[in-house]
Amino acid sequence: MEIELGKVPFDLDFHPSDNLVASCLITGDLLLYRYSDNGNAERLLNVRPHEDSSRAARFVDGGKVILTGSPDHSIVATDVETGSIVARVENAHEAAINRLVNLTECTVATGDDDGCVKVWDVRQHSCCNSFNVHEEYISDITFASDSKKIVVTSGDGTLSVCNIRSNKVQTRSEFSEDELLSVVILKNGRKVVCSAQTGTLLLYSWGFFKDCSDRFVDLSPNSVDTMLKLDEDRIITGSENGMINLVGILPNRIIQPIAEHSEYPVEGLAFSHDRKYLGSISHDQTLKLWDLEDLLQGGAETTEVAQEDSSSDSDGMDVDMDPQATKKGTKKKNSGTGNGVGHANNFFADM
Repeated sequence: MEIELGKVPFDLDFHPSDNLVASCLITGDLLLYRYSDNGNAERLLNVRPHEDSSRAARFVDGGKVILTGSPDHSIVATDVETGSIVARVENAHEAAINRLVNLTECTVATGDDDGCVKVWDVRQHSCCNSFNVHEEYISDITFASDSKKIVVTSGDGTLSVCNIRSNKVQTRSEFSEDELLSVVILKNGRKVVCSAQTGTLLLYSWGFFKDCSDRFVDLSPNSVDTMLKLDEDRIITGSENGMINLVGILPNRIIQPIAEHSEYPVEGLAFSHDRKYLGSISHDQTLKLWDLEDLLQGGAETTEVAQEDSSSDSDGMDVDMDPQATKKGTKKKNSGTGNGVGHANNFFADM
């Protein structure tokens, strides 16, 4: 199924329980479609919550609302039923918002172009955590639910782990040779995989984040712009050459190319609520829905269990009490809670 968006999309997200998919565009527009198994898609909404581009979009509040983030520093909440704006935070960040992800049912995280990450509590209508740890844009964020930590990648070539409970930066990796673009947690929390602009996948053992434990280079030289976790042993990657690949981790291998979106970079990947479809967006201005079962035919061989190194089973965290020591000139961390974020604390106040 192919949906013509008309302009370049920056992000996509599926409704948590219904056959709805949203995409935000370079023009600032937010589009919402209802798709069906017969290959048809109906546009339900075409609204413009931002005058600037919309870089990130996520369903929240059980799918009743779509949040969008923009270079205009704002976060906007749009009602799914009516298309009306129900809340707006004009100065959610001091820099352009580049990333917005769901953490739990009631929390989301946002990242900006200056390396700041904020965690928002929907129930309390406030920003509850703020971490100024990176020097460049936040490229991706993922959540380790068991330990209540977020793992963050940045264009400055580092990975960081931020503790939501203590509101502190737990640790930060050494600088890699390239921008880090995407991150997933695999192997039941024991491995963290980051993709880089050179197409290399960097593997870190949980608790030992100073340097990667392994590198997988078979996708090089094409940048791996986005990754999606399929299961504990496999990921789906989207590359700048338009290829979507099924990749096994430990043992590391390209299981098979599963789709080609276009000749342009794959900007985003997402699963539908029932995992029947894989959604992809690209610079070709289309949103494509692929039947996931069809894609994986032939790539569903049993994943060989690899022998993990002893560090993988360690529960210890490589704690860096002073993340600034990893590089001179690192910005000072903001260790305060959301109580000091000003009027941005009134996040879902109008909802």
